[in-house]
Amino acid sequence: MASSAMLKVACVVLVCIVVTAPQAEAAMTCGTVVTSLTPCLGYLRSGGAVPAPCCSGVKSLYSAASTTTDRQTACRCMKSAATGIAGINMANASGLPAKCGVNIPYKISPSTDCSKVQ
Repeated sequence: MASSAMLKVACVVLVCIVVTAPQAEAAMTCGTVVTSLTPCLGYLRSGGAVPAPCCSGVKSLYSAASTTTDRQTACRCMKSAATGIAGINMANASGLPAKCGVNIPYKISPSTDCSKVQ
């Protein structure tokens, strides 16, 4: 009977570990980047005042990119979007993070080497 009780205790401990283990964070995707930055399209094309929802998206994206892999993915997605969306003013794109109070360690530009982003 002692081994039966030990087995039950071991099972309860295992269930507790599984239930309380931190859930894995979802990796950064281009979908996340696009969703976060869609409110910025008007500014990126025409300039003017940066809309509040745009800065909210920039800040959210900055917070979500918590690992080197996430930051490299976000960089690649922004780089791809910068060349794939017609009418993007690259000066507006590269200045956007600063206008939203975010300091990213690389320039948003089609020439950025995202593999070097830390």
